[in-house]
Amino acid sequence: MAWSFCGKVQLGGLLLSLLGWLCSCVTTVLPQWKTLNLELNEMETWIMGLWEACVNQEEVATVCKAFESFLSLPQELQVARILMVASHGLGLLGFLLSGFGSECFQFHRIRWVSKRRLCLLGGTLEVSASATTLFPVSWVAHATIRDFWDEGVPEIVPRWEFGDALFLGWAAGIFLALGGLLLIFSICLEKEDVSSPRMADPTVAPSCAPVGESDSSFHLTPRPRNLLI
Repeated sequence: MAWSFCGKVQLGGLLLSLLGWLCSCVTTVLPQWKTLNLELNEMETWIMGLWEACVNQEEVATVCKAFESFLSLPQELQVARILMVASHGLGLLGFLLSGFGSECFQFHRIRWVSKRRLCLLGGTLEVSASATTLFPVSWVAHATIRDFWDEGVPEIVPRWEFGDALFLGWAAGIFLALGGLLLIFSICLEKEDVSSPRMADPTVAPSCAPVGESDSSFHLTPRPRNLLI
């Protein structure tokens, strides 16, 4: 089956959306949102995520402990946990709707207009998932920078730094945004073709049908006379 240019754009959007969704899920699970290196003991590294905090001791073991209460977390981590979970739902729903509305999914009961709407809705949800991923990751990064350069904290106290999960979260947000924009852009592509589903669907509005050639001659139509009562 030969795909059109619009179908290839949709396929690229679906692949980017799936990659972004997977990276977003991994980002949520990883505990490396913040890292802390102790100068007194360089063999020990502290890491903090959305669900647990861990102590990594080289050549020994990694000990993790889950947070006992959601309210005990800093405000940026509380919001990050909620928005990241919401991002997973939006990304998965957008991927499924876009898949049903794409050209690669053929089902005779789904009309062309309905497939267009599904693809457009799925792309919009992917962009929303990108926003709900980039915002918490960027907020945690901003809070880390703010605390790192806080002059009220003595220089002896160790400072939290960026973890690898933040960079993966930024990449996930970019992939989701690109995938959603490609899906929306594929709807804007108007390519009339003889084998296009628009031309083959009899339920399409007459305004989309090709206009026939008009006759250049004039025809006089007799005007009805008014009946006198």
